Amino acid sequence: MGSPPGIARTAPAPPAAADRKPRDDEIDVYGLTHPGKVRRTNQDHFLIGSLRKHLEVLHTSLSSVNVVPRDAERLAFLAMVADGVGGTEGGEEASRLAVEAITEYVAHATHCYYAADPDDEHTFARALEAAAHQVHTDILQQRADDPARQRMATTLTLLIGVWPRAYLLQVGDSRCYLLREGRLIQLSRDQTLAQDLVDRGVFRRSEAVRTPLANVLSSALGGPATSPVVTAIENDWKNVALLCSDGLTKHVPDERIRQRLLAMTSAKAACEALLQDALDGGGTDNITVIVGRMVRRDIA
Repeated sequence: MGSPPGIARTAPAPPAAADRKPRDDEIDVYGLTHPGKVRRTNQDHFLIGSLRKHLEVLHTSLSSVNVVPRDAERLAFLAMVADGVGGTEGGEEASRLAVEAITEYVAHATHCYYAADPDDEHTFARALEAAAHQVHTDILQQRADDPARQRMATTLTLLIGVWPRAYLLQVGDSRCYLLREGRLIQLSRDQTLAQDLVDRGVFRRSEAVRTPLANVLSSALGGPATSPVVTAIENDWKNVALLCSDGLTKHVPDERIRQRLLAMTSAKAACEALLQDALDGGGTDNITVIVGRMVRRDIA
């Protein structure tokens, strides 16, 4: 049976030790963000959290997010990266408003988890898409109310795990990678004009990265168009996930990312190493990286 309309699906994972959901102490995850070497402000933001009866924020670049006690079983786990777009006109204001949109999105994501049955892939995917469209509408309203905010927009890449599955929601060009059995897979698709032309056969991918169109989004929250895409993934204890803004991938090739994830001793160490790679490569943009994996602690 094929996937429901509107929801993409990756190839099935190989047989995994999926006999139980990972405990909290078996999740190794870390995130960081850096302005880079050129830009004075950082318009990237990230959030890592657990969904219980409320959202428990574990690590974030946001300055004011409430944290609730660990008093309930984890229902889902999420990691999110957003790359704010503001340009030179009202850049800091655009970044602040992007943060507000991200915070509101997390609230929507929490709501849609309880409003939709995660075992019903079609309904759950639609709930995630609806949350993204709502944030898009809110940003457009804020832009309409203030001409100084006309260029405000943001990407959004969210990975939400509802064991034994995960769902990737993406708008824009912040990426999600999966390291599976030594192979690095880009789960997300860059929503840029350059990638659109690659898909049409006009450019090869190697050519597209060198064109200015690689920096022009064809879809964004608050942009002229938004096209949220949801991808279903079968979870696996052996997988390593990476979310990042394009400040990383502008300077660090996929093979280097793969090497770092293969050699990682912890999520924190992997994030720090990849950040340094991006800075060493030029650091021309804001850089945000999240790395997460599951480590079984009941095997000798």
